[in-house]
Amino acid sequence: MTKDVVALTRRMPDPWTMLAGLLSGGPDNLVDTAGEGAVVRLCDDEGRPLVSVEAPLLVQVPGEAERLLGATPPPLPYWWTEARATTGVEHAEQLAGTFAARLAALADGTAWPPETAQSLAVVKTDGVSIAPTPATAQPAVDVLTDKVAVVIQDRPVIAMTAWLSEAFRAAAGAELGLQIVTPPGTTLSPAVRDSLSNWPSRWVVRDEQDGYYDGLTGAVLRWQDGMFAPLTAPDATAEDPRTPVAAAYQHFADTGERQLALTFRTVHPADDRLVLGGALEAIWRELTGQAPAGWGTAEPANLPWSPRQMTDLAYARAPEPTWFVVVGNPDWPGLATVRVSRTKAGVEEHITLAFGYGADEEPPVEALPRAAELLATRHHLQSMLVQLRKARRDLAVPPRFEGPGVPLAFALGAEEVHRMPDDRARRTPLPQPPVPLGPKTRPALYYPLPGDPSDLSGWQDFEVLMRHLKGE
Repeated sequence: MTKDVVALTRRMPDPWTMLAGLLSGGPDNLVDTAGEGAVVRLCDDEGRPLVSVEAPLLVQVPGEAERLLGATPPPLPYWWTEARATTGVEHAEQLAGTFAARLAALADGTAWPPETAQSLAVVKTDGVSIAPTPATAQPAVDVLTDKVAVVIQDRPVIAMTAWLSEAFRAAAGAELGLQIVTPPGTTLSPAVRDSLSNWPSRWVVRDEQDGYYDGLTGAVLRWQDGMFAPLTAPDATAEDPRTPVAAAYQHFADTGERQLALTFRTVHPADDRLVLGGALEAIWRELTGQAPAGWGTAEPANLPWSPRQMTDLAYARAPEPTWFVVVGNPDWPGLATVRVSRTKAGVEEHITLAFGYGADEEPPVEALPRAAELLATRHHLQSMLVQLRKARRDLAVPPRFEGPGVPLAFALGAEEVHRMPDDRARRTPLPQPPVPLGPKTRPALYYPLPGDPSDLSGWQDFEVLMRHLKGE
């Protein structure tokens, strides 16, 4: 059953509209706040969260409701208000649907999903009780053990919403993993996939045949020792601890779609003139001919693209790191995550970026050396890895096997090249010499690699290059 509901409205839900939505389920609930007031929660008389409601978000970026919900939103700009029901608590889902439907009716909009956001009669009341906020307030989760926090979500795309981002932070702060349980038809946003790499966090997919499996690896899972963990094969041994792979995960179909994925790091001097996001915009324009469409600190990305606003926010949060998501125009799928951190070396940007291409579209491989040179000469590039993989054009991560990426190229910034002794960076064991980028006296280097998506031997060449550059 659906656990999340969203109201998409033309007008901003003002405090009275929000209160009317909260009261539409009746007066017998308590209200408290979390996340410095950004999340309002309906609780039962024992203080247990029933529904968590995020602050309304003004969306000014096209395509986000379509990408994340499969819904048709009001014209831009519109307000996105999200509520989540706690699984397993009586009436919680009905309360969330009632809230979203009432909000949509009062603020001129629609509720998603339509079949669950059905309004009930408003119960008249003179007021609402306010519950004291616990000192350790955390996002409501469905199962909590001494090893993991488990959340159950049923939506087309599991996105890095403000609520889920807070759940990741709360779990990490408590030294717990976060496990997300979904039905088989759900996909992940790349922004969420990148956050599930730390054990025992994982994506748990319900499956009729195998029960549960890991959506990213296919390993069959069982609930054991307080968390979802891989099932050991009957013939496994201590030397060969094999795990069965779910049949649903193995359904692979080559549609001809591909993704061009780039991971790069820049290191800037920490001064008042620094503007973040310039490296990302430069490579985005070089590879697509246009700038990113929007950015945000969670999904949906709600703000029009503005490196200056990103910089101001990161500066206000320093020395704490800041995480951003950046999206492209709907007609050209592109998504990046940016982590900005202050280190001894300066201000670092760690960026993962992917673009999607259909079977009849060619990735702009010939533009990669120019893009690398732009980063190296103007944006303090430290290193960059480029991969090509057989994967969906829309960038969504399905719960089934997709071919691994293969390396197309590696680039090393001028400062890193200069630091290596004995001309090591220029003289490599690879058959093809590196391409110098920028000034001849202090160049960066671009290392072409085979990059055939059907041939994983390119990783052998990449490993040989890495071992050589490290002096091993």
